[in-house]
Amino acid sequence: MVPLDPVPHPIDTLTMRGAGDAMALEDKAGTLSFAELEAAVGGMAHWLARQGLAPGDRVATWLPKTRTACLMPLAAPRAGLVHVPVNPVLKRQQVAHILADSGARLLVTQASRIAALEPGDVPVGCRVVTEDELTSRDALPPSSGDPDALAAILYTSGSTGRPKGVMLSHANLWLGAVSVAHYLQISSEDRVLGVLPLSFDYGQNQLLSTWYAGARVIPLDYLTARDVVKAVERYDATTLAGVPPLWVQVLEAEWGETANRLKRLTNSGGALTTPMVRGLRERFPNARLYPMYGLTEAFRSTYLDPSLVDANPDSMGKAIPFAEIIIVRPDGSRADPGEPGELVHAGALVAQGYWQDPERTAQRFRPAPDFAESGGMAVWSGDTVTEGPDGLLRFVGRDDEMIKSAGNRISPTEVEEAVLSGGEVAEAAAFGVKDERLGQAIVVVARAKGDAALAEASLRERLRRELPSFMQPSRYEWREALPRNANGKLDRAALKAGLESLA
Repeated sequence: MVPLDPVPHPIDTLTMRGAGDAMALEDKAGTLSFAELEAAVGGMAHWLARQGLAPGDRVATWLPKTRTACLMPLAAPRAGLVHVPVNPVLKRQQVAHILADSGARLLVTQASRIAALEPGDVPVGCRVVTEDELTSRDALPPSSGDPDALAAILYTSGSTGRPKGVMLSHANLWLGAVSVAHYLQISSEDRVLGVLPLSFDYGQNQLLSTWYAGARVIPLDYLTARDVVKAVERYDATTLAGVPPLWVQVLEAEWGETANRLKRLTNSGGALTTPMVRGLRERFPNARLYPMYGLTEAFRSTYLDPSLVDANPDSMGKAIPFAEIIIVRPDGSRADPGEPGELVHAGALVAQGYWQDPERTAQRFRPAPDFAESGGMAVWSGDTVTEGPDGLLRFVGRDDEMIKSAGNRISPTEVEEAVLSGGEVAEAAAFGVKDERLGQAIVVVARAKGDAALAEASLRERLRRELPSFMQPSRYEWREALPRNANGKLDRAALKAGLESLA
């Protein structure tokens, strides 16, 4: 088992964790040993260092799981820069927002994606290059900078407004890798199939924790569950991480004897249902199942030990290493066992706040309670949980209005802005409603400016062009008028209650 070393190091030195001739990465193009990984990261960092960028400048990548996408989380910090990974499924409007908000000085992408951008999408002062240009005969050596320096900004949706950038230091990323590699018991012989987007903390950590353990990661962009089955068979993968919608597809796929190859399954991005837990345990009898709960603002908070899953399929488990999880009453005092309270995450994994957004940072990042063992700032999640007499946590409800669909955290405000931008509707409100496959499906309640059927047809056609698939509303509920509260604002509580009564 990987030891729990609490001393953080620059994240780019992960290349030194594996034996030089051991395989660090494998994909359709072949393999990279740890020695070759070090050379590739050093070369990419050297190229970046020659682009006239200042220390701390942001470098964005908008790529599928190419070699460049996998190496940039290490190469940009080695060059003293901050990496901003952009989800490859986002459309140009979302990409433009992230580039502008982060102040990116460089965007690394592909020619086909450049062609999809329109004038004004790339801010002044940001240069666009294709990943093929990142070549150098020289290399930068591993860095020795301050582990508290900013290394990455990961964009996540908030309950209101556009996506916000979570600031992560070298130490945040390093200790997250140590923690996960330890409690998942990843060994140098493991082969981890990486199917999640590298723009997600969960997906990016698959790279980092695997390399910390000196093991091999296999990045995969898949279309169907059958692609996952084939990849497990082709690469003899031992580990698969997913979100609930993927597990639905996985359980519907034909696996045969291939299912016996997996020895580790991990879940985050939404809770597993009890039937889903039972199905995974039956389908993959040789695999240890790790249900997990996390926040991008603190990387990850809890995991359930596989030995406890069968008896506690509805539990979130306990704190992961380097995390202190506290359940707090509304008055700020510690909740008793069995008493609902807000989950507060303190400790070394807490991020540095939201990029250039002090107001929203102050709302979510606040001092840890006086009774906490960890000092400093904590993440106040807004999620209500309880702690049982056995010390296991259970999720009660989400206090904010975030929509959690297919493992994605989606701002209802961002959906509403997109719906309203075309002029088809006068008013709109977006909600998440329970869905067996997605966790939550997006439903929009709206008042059309004209005929509702024509408005819906136009909306669906337009939003297919403007929003990624995971942000597409699954249903529209049309109303002659939308209720308002005493302040004249839309009465979201009444609208949501009306949806729940229709479910």
